[in-house]
Amino acid sequence: MCGIVGFLGSVGLAGQDAAVVRRMADQLRHRGPDDEGVWADETAGIALSQRRLSIVDLSPAGHQPMFSACQRYVIVFNGEIYNYEEIRRKLDGETSHAWRGHSDTEVFLEAISRWGIKPALEHAVGMFAFALWDRRERTLVLGRDRLGEKPLYYGRIGPSFAFASELKAFRAHPAWKPEVNRDAVALLMRHNYVPAPYSIYRG
Repeated sequence: MCGIVGFLGSVGLAGQDAAVVRRMADQLRHRGPDDEGVWADETAGIALSQRRLSIVDLSPAGHQPMFSACQRYVIVFNGEIYNYEEIRRKLDGETSHAWRGHSDTEVFLEAISRWGIKPALEHAVGMFAFALWDRRERTLVLGRDRLGEKPLYYGRIGPSFAFASELKAFRAHPAWKPEVNRDAVALLMRHNYVPAPYSIYRG
């Protein structure tokens, strides 16, 4: 199942970004009991974390947040890419590559590094949600599979743009102020669920 969290825009407490994103990820421990990882760059104001349920590549080579071989990209990934072996063969056919392990995340990350984000997504078949930080351009990309099967919530929390696999992760952010969205409550009463792009919380 796995769970991903992160934010862009420092929490405003010196040296605390990594600790905050770890506490956010701890709210998702049930999604990933096998491993946890944290990465933060306070200069850029970015913090990423993942709780891992090991399914593809059970070794430490599948640990996240994961860096691309070129070190330009950092990713946190939730889900599965069904055709990752096919993508890997295609990458190997283009040029030799020293793979660290056998995870679909590593293959997807290498595809992004070589082809770019859009072509990599066009090749990927599966159910997934991810956050990708470009260390050179200092840009954050959030993505999901075509049907939106894997959850990904996002919004503004104080000085941060934050995201997570579940809303409960936001509770650990020091600027979180849960305000119920009354329009979303009305939609919940009408449809028995809160439809996208709404959330039960405002913002």
